Amino acid sequence: MAANQTNKLVWLVKTIQQAKKITFEELNRKWKENVELSGGEDLVKRTFHKWKWSIFNTFGLIIDCEKIAPFQYFIENEEEMKSDGIENWLLSTYAISNSLAESKSIKDRILLEEVPSGREYLDPIINAMKANRFIHITYYNYWRADTREHYVMPLCVKLFHQRWYMVGRTWPKEEDRLYCLDRIRNSRLSSHTFDYPSDFIPEDYFQGCFGIIADKNCKVENVLLKVSAGQANYMRDLPMHESQQEIERNNDYSIFKLRIRPTYDFQQELLWNREELEVIEPLWLRKEMAGVIKRMWNNYKEK
Repeated sequence: MAANQTNKLVWLVKTIQQAKKITFEELNRKWKENVELSGGEDLVKRTFHKWKWSIFNTFGLIIDCEKIAPFQYFIENEEEMKSDGIENWLLSTYAISNSLAESKSIKDRILLEEVPSGREYLDPIINAMKANRFIHITYYNYWRADTREHYVMPLCVKLFHQRWYMVGRTWPKEEDRLYCLDRIRNSRLSSHTFDYPSDFIPEDYFQGCFGIIADKNCKVENVLLKVSAGQANYMRDLPMHESQQEIERNNDYSIFKLRIRPTYDFQQELLWNREELEVIEPLWLRKEMAGVIKRMWNNYKEK
């Protein structure tokens, strides 16, 4: 779909969402006011209905109309806009792109973060996934400080903390490994195809994970966190994990319960909260965090 056409679909979704309910006449007025998209011309009703179907096919959203006057349009399944699916991710991404594209006059006042990976290798990997084709990659290893060749089946990709990762099944050993795209130095599409393994389900592979470390030796368990009242506000607005529940709250602190694998990347997230967060359970994780903090103290204390 052309970028300009997608921008129009996103505009339509966001306009209806913001209004909650809106008549076609009001929608047309707002459309004409957005001269960059509309060119100042009316929104033809036939085109509007065509876009409704495109929105459903692209983003999975249903735009319906009330059966009585004033015949207002609304998003029937608006809850889908809060899901973690690729359709909602696309909608959010295009919506932000629209806002930035319409804000070039103040571009020096909009500061963005650099995303180091994904640009060069994401498209080829996704194309290989679509065709179930093996890929050759040259991959840099931080710990060994060298590059090695890998021949893998690209099974899935995941975005985490502004980096793209690929889970690839190596051949001939058939081991599932995680590859960070910004550590790929070269890639080449193979002529050989593979049957997508029925035993690999991406959602199950990352079940209970905080980020991208899917360590099956680290079991999913309940984690209780005591968080200061101030920091708890941030955790409510941006939950650490989809399983997060607030089970206790008072003026001084809150207790959050998570059902998660307490892997290395999760422990890093806990440390990010500094002294505003304390691990209550499980005991082994509490001791692990205490050990990390003690070793950090040893690095900083006066010698």
